[in-house]
Amino acid sequence: MTPELIETTLHALCDLAEVQTIRHFRAPMEITNKLEKGFDPVTIADQAAETAIRTYLIKHFPDHGILGEEHASINENADYCWIIDPIDGTRAYISGLPTWGTLIGLSYKGTPIAGVMHQPFTGEKFLSAGKHSFLEHHQKKQRMSTSSVTDLGQATLMSTAPELFTGSDENAFSQLSKACRLTRFGFDCYAYAMVAAGHVELVVECGLNAYDIAPLIPVIEQAGGCVASWKGESAAGGGKVIAAANDHILNAALEIFAQYA
Repeated sequence: MTPELIETTLHALCDLAEVQTIRHFRAPMEITNKLEKGFDPVTIADQAAETAIRTYLIKHFPDHGILGEEHASINENADYCWIIDPIDGTRAYISGLPTWGTLIGLSYKGTPIAGVMHQPFTGEKFLSAGKHSFLEHHQKKQRMSTSSVTDLGQATLMSTAPELFTGSDENAFSQLSKACRLTRFGFDCYAYAMVAAGHVELVVECGLNAYDIAPLIPVIEQAGGCVASWKGESAAGGGKVIAAANDHILNAALEIFAQYA
């Protein structure tokens, strides 16, 4: 697939998902809990948006694989595989907060090569389909670059919630937080977009699925950043993830985490 075709497809998929997500945002809707214990919400918007994306992909790329949050995988071992999280941040979505987003990525032989985080309420698309990453907003397209901050003591650290961390992971995150200038919680995929856009130096999380992170990896890396596991390996499959503005920030975080391995 050419970068041009990938970008055109990502835009088309975002448009289809937006129809479903915006119509239900800040409107009354039924919320289903996917867990017997705890709370993991899913809405009709999640399901309808993913269905719309899948329908397009099956029609236009029948040989490609599809991995999504809400429906069963299709041909997951194909060379090209689309990875979908129709609403990353459903908790924010049902709370009326515009910090959720639609994540759509494309991997080739297991390596993420393109992706987009679309926040339709604010009209922002953080997209990468080739060598660079761009922010598209109000019909303007601007190339993104990650932060030039290399000192962990001057870095902003983000994570979705402190409850993600337990045991030694909690201790590791606490030490990293103490080493950074500022720590903020919340924002789900929007925090990763802020790494790509140069406003945040570090996002650290646990327990991610592939669809939570794979679409964001090209967006961050092609803006100059790094995404890795807590062991410095590929994060494409999810798990414990670090997204950093540059190698210096990544390596400083990895040094702290190595003490708790």
